[in-house]
Amino acid sequence: MYFKIIPQDILETPPPSDAYFRQAWEFCRLWALGEQAFVLHTSGSTGVPKPISLLRTQMQASAQLTQQALELKSGYKALVCLNVAYIAGIMMLVRGMEIGMEMYVVAPSSSPLDAIPEEINLDFGAFVPLQLQTMLAANQKKRLNTFQTIIVGGAAVSPSLLSQIHELEVPVYSTYGMTETVSHIALKRLNGTSASGFYELLEGIDIGVDTRGCLKICGSVTNHEWIQTNDVVELKTPRVFGMIGRADNIINSGGLKIQLEKVEQAIGSFWEGTERYFAWWKPDERLGQKLILIFETTQEVSLDWIKTRLNALLKPYEIPKEIWTIEKFAETPTGKVDKQATFAILP
Repeated sequence: MYFKIIPQDILETPPPSDAYFRQAWEFCRLWALGEQAFVLHTSGSTGVPKPISLLRTQMQASAQLTQQALELKSGYKALVCLNVAYIAGIMMLVRGMEIGMEMYVVAPSSSPLDAIPEEINLDFGAFVPLQLQTMLAANQKKRLNTFQTIIVGGAAVSPSLLSQIHELEVPVYSTYGMTETVSHIALKRLNGTSASGFYELLEGIDIGVDTRGCLKICGSVTNHEWIQTNDVVELKTPRVFGMIGRADNIINSGGLKIQLEKVEQAIGSFWEGTERYFAWWKPDERLGQKLILIFETTQEVSLDWIKTRLNALLKPYEIPKEIWTIEKFAETPTGKVDKQATFAILP
């Protein structure tokens, strides 16, 4: 089931009976009526969810930058399958309204194309990695290739998913951004001849780093105020950067600092299973913080097998000491893994 929104007709479009679709309809009506400010909430993936007030001018600037970077056109058919209560879904609605794209709104799910009839040829879609992975596993590659452009964000793209993205003909971009920056401020091409391992800023965005090496951002999307992040980056040029990990994802184990994302990336280089996993820590009397792995599975995962493969990829102190398994990860409202909550409910 889907709900179609045509920007120029929104004020004459009757309200849908479905509560989720009505939420999207109400936002688009407010936008068409000229609402100047909106209050959104952060997803809670990196902290306690909090309200953020955004100006219409900031959201318009973001939509215009994305249109320019991805060459989005009026008349495109856009799939809106990210939660419209949060910035990623809201900005899909804003892009549709500002650019003049027909919007096909579906409730968030792991396989959003199932809700759209095959005779509808979509042009633009934004997904989280889990959605893209699920659709590729369901043999929907041919349908994805009918898109003109796909963006993916909200979580890291695993090496196994990246290898599948390389096989797609449609241009696929990874996004970098957050609620405070009104969705993404940088893009990284994941496939094709221009694929890159680094993010390139959209026009009009300035960045720098603080003493921790964490990214700070300023531009029209931030109302020309500097936004400080906790993301540790590597600046290649003033407009190109690579992600290292979050400053709050660095643990101190026996006096040695470990970047958790580095451990996860190393495992991703050889792990071929579909199970989700992440590196975390538990209190330890001797080490202070003991490095562990948590897998979303009901099956046993061999620590020795993983250690053997990590020996050639990581330093000895970066090798996990334990593996824990849980049937289902805790998630934020936007579908991201809530690591702290997951650790709290481990058996």
